[in-house]
Amino acid sequence: MKLEQAIAALRLDPVVPGWLLAALAGLCALALGVALWRRARGTGWRFLAFGVLLLWLAGPRLVEETRETLPDIGLLVVDRTASMAIGNRAAIVEAARLKIEAAARDLPDFELRTITVPEEGSDGTHLFGAIERALADIPRARLAGIVAISDGEAHDIPAIAGPPFGGAPFHLLAPAKGEETDRRIRIIAAPGFGIVGKTATIRLTVEDLGVPRNGLAIFGTAKLTIRRDGEAPVVQNAPIGLEYQVDLPILRGGPSVIELEAEPLGGEVSTVNNKAVVVINGVHDRLRVLLVSGEPHAGERTWRRLLKADPVVDLVHFTILRPPEKDDMTPANEMALIPFPTRELFQVKLREFDLVIFDRFQNRGVLPAQYLRNIAEYVRGGGALLMSVGPEFTGATSLAPSPLGAVLPARPLPSGALVNNAYRPGITALGERHPVTAGLSRDAVPNWGRWYRRIAVMPEVAGSVLLDAPDGDGRAPLLVLNHVGEGRVALLLSDQIWLWSRGHDGGGPQAELLRRIAHWLMKEPELEESALVARLEKGRLVVHRRGLEDAPPGQVIVTDPAGTKSTLALTPTRPGDAAGSMAAAAPGIWHVSDGRLTAFAAGENANPLEFADLRATATLLAPLLKASNGSVHWLDPNGPPALRRIEAGRETAGSTWIGLQRRHDHLVSGVAATPLLPSWLALPLVLGLALLAWRREGG
Repeated sequence: MKLEQAIAALRLDPVVPGWLLAALAGLCALALGVALWRRARGTGWRFLAFGVLLLWLAGPRLVEETRETLPDIGLLVVDRTASMAIGNRAAIVEAARLKIEAAARDLPDFELRTITVPEEGSDGTHLFGAIERALADIPRARLAGIVAISDGEAHDIPAIAGPPFGGAPFHLLAPAKGEETDRRIRIIAAPGFGIVGKTATIRLTVEDLGVPRNGLAIFGTAKLTIRRDGEAPVVQNAPIGLEYQVDLPILRGGPSVIELEAEPLGGEVSTVNNKAVVVINGVHDRLRVLLVSGEPHAGERTWRRLLKADPVVDLVHFTILRPPEKDDMTPANEMALIPFPTRELFQVKLREFDLVIFDRFQNRGVLPAQYLRNIAEYVRGGGALLMSVGPEFTGATSLAPSPLGAVLPARPLPSGALVNNAYRPGITALGERHPVTAGLSRDAVPNWGRWYRRIAVMPEVAGSVLLDAPDGDGRAPLLVLNHVGEGRVALLLSDQIWLWSRGHDGGGPQAELLRRIAHWLMKEPELEESALVARLEKGRLVVHRRGLEDAPPGQVIVTDPAGTKSTLALTPTRPGDAAGSMAAAAPGIWHVSDGRLTAFAAGENANPLEFADLRATATLLAPLLKASNGSVHWLDPNGPPALRRIEAGRETAGSTWIGLQRRHDHLVSGVAATPLLPSWLALPLVLGLALLAWRREGG
């Protein structure tokens, strides 16, 4: 609202320049001084004449201004960031906003503008960034004060250089009963990757904020609960205020979700930041592979090139060039090749290898039965065996009847096992769903290069047949994978995959297939037949279910960090695969289960700074409040203080009220000037007084 008022003031508008007026005044004073010294008669009339003359030259005017008074502006800042949703803060803030806006409407010559500070980005609360943007439209001469309804946790507090905000007071209204306390876990360092078989270290500290230390460096310990991938929790005692290390053994490849939770602090504002989630991806440092080749053949280099091309593979390769029946009694130290270290490899260091490969190996006594039995036990205990067989698998030197045959998924036919005819390998229906062979071909029917030899096996095949070959009216197994105890076995019933590597008849995905087989054998998570994977992407929980079943589960049970369960439907994406997603904004660990498999996804706070300190406090803003002559008021349970208009220099707040300055800013809408000594009056006065002075002097 604008009010008009008239303000009168006396102003001088000299007829002559100021320096000339000053010189005339000096001459008049000199003349009067001489007259006084001589005690001349009429000096008083001369003084009056000179005075009227100088006053007329000074141009005195009565100026009357018509002013429009502008209303003062107050700024109400409402913090709506994520930390303001803790407890009942949102309700307290909304009630205070409504009351302040209602009270402001009853104040004359006052306008209240309300802005909100939204939750955005990941850099905390930008309270003063929002204030500066709002002040860009408010003249500082009209700013009566700023009232912020906030927990006081601002992350862009400006440096103080003189009175801020043009001298207007800044008041903080905090939605709490007083200064609060909070316990938090702060992760100092956490590895993103860990070496399988070794230990990863997480460095953290448990901090109590707002708790007086009484001069002590620390005070006690807090119970720290550690949970990993749904396993039984481990409880340790962590010192408060000091760095603490948590050592975790990396037992398997792939991501592991670790949740760290500190016990609650009595009276703390929230336990949201008592938890921290760390994801450590287990990786193999070096994969040790033992490749044992039989007598040299055309495909031997295929294996060596494949394994040597992988930078994480340490390959130990032996080729049996001189079987026992060809021993010519030449001493080993006179030959170019070393003797085959059977005892060291297959008894002493066998379990140090991640994968053992037999490529057309013939059982000619190089490996005694006990060593073959050792390999079988190695597989049952968690080892990996890959066999690529050829004609040697069908004769007297076959490994099938040996102790190693107990872990093989198939045995050759007693007769007619060696089949020599051209054929194209194909993917079975099961292979279309298995991650080792799924997606190898872009065509519905693979048009890979032909092979010309395979081994026919008995009908009793254990495990999964992923590749097959035409066999009369049916199909014959070509690639078989099987689980044996804790380990895995792969059997490739042809020795001609090397033809693909040379592009024969169009070639095929030789390198990719062998890589997948090797990594499946070494239990890489992305190649598991049955897997449930969950991850968080842009505020959504994405679930991927992979299995070999004809009808995999069409839904999963999702448990959010608060323990609330819900059902998520999965949509088939390709044979054996299904996926689904749902909104998942809450930080913490999300638990997903299909009744048999379980997966975990770690959700972090979208704004870590916002949740780093959840207290309502005036400590951070105290210097700014003092510099602006502002105040702090706690809203719970008293509600907002009353609004008062105050003059500059007066008290700005009391126990139940806050002050908003009167700035008296205005616009001049009209000016009227009236001369106090116009020329028509000044000249007769000067002449008359001069005449009186002359007559008095001559009298």
